[in-house]
Amino acid sequence: MQAVVGDTLVVKSRHVGEHERECLIVEVRGNSGEPPYLVRWSTDGHEGLFFPGPDVVITHVPQQRGPG
Repeated sequence: MQAVVGDTLVVKSRHVGEHERECLIVEVRGNSGEPPYLVRWSTDGHEGLFFPGPDVVITHVPQQRGPG
C-alpha cells in the first residue's frame, strides 16, 4: 500500500452490523508512501499511528496539476 498525506483510509467492517471506520492520513512515516501512517479518525478526531491490514481500502486525494 502506498499513500500520501490527504489520502483517506476506510477500514471495512468484519462483522454484520459493524460500521466502516474512516481516517485521514496526516503523516506518512514509511519509505515511498508505505505504512505506518499517522492518521486522524473521523469519528472523534483521535490521532495515532496506524498499520493498515487487508481489510483497509485507500481513497487517493486527486492530484493537482500545475498551471498550464
